[in-house]
Amino acid sequence: MHKKVKEFNDYREKMNEKILAIDNKVIKRIFNIDTNTYTEGHLSVKTKELLGLVASAVLRCDDCIAYHLETAHKNGVTKEEMMETMSIATLVGGTIVIPHLRRAVEFWEALESKN
Repeated sequence: MHKKVKEFNDYREKMNEKILAIDNKVIKRIFNIDTNTYTEGHLSVKTKELLGLVASAVLRCDDCIAYHLETAHKNGVTKEEMMETMSIATLVGGTIVIPHLRRAVEFWEALESKN
């Protein structure tokens, strides 16, 4: 696994464990809703991850972008599909999204290099 991807996943897992150990009902419910939102339904998991990627880019959340990139990659999204998705995000979000696009492409390259 590429170092960048491993560091992201290790940190995310460690902090999620700490947060969930606090045993706050509202936070646990939000985490559960988030998990269940991205399961197969009328929309495929792949489509939902790409929607999550657009929303994350427009909201300019690099952690969210990385999460959705990795999950999309695992669900068979191609680089071309990812770039088309990010082009929509950049159009909707404006040029302020470009730095996040740069980091998204860098993270995607890390995902591709781990195989």
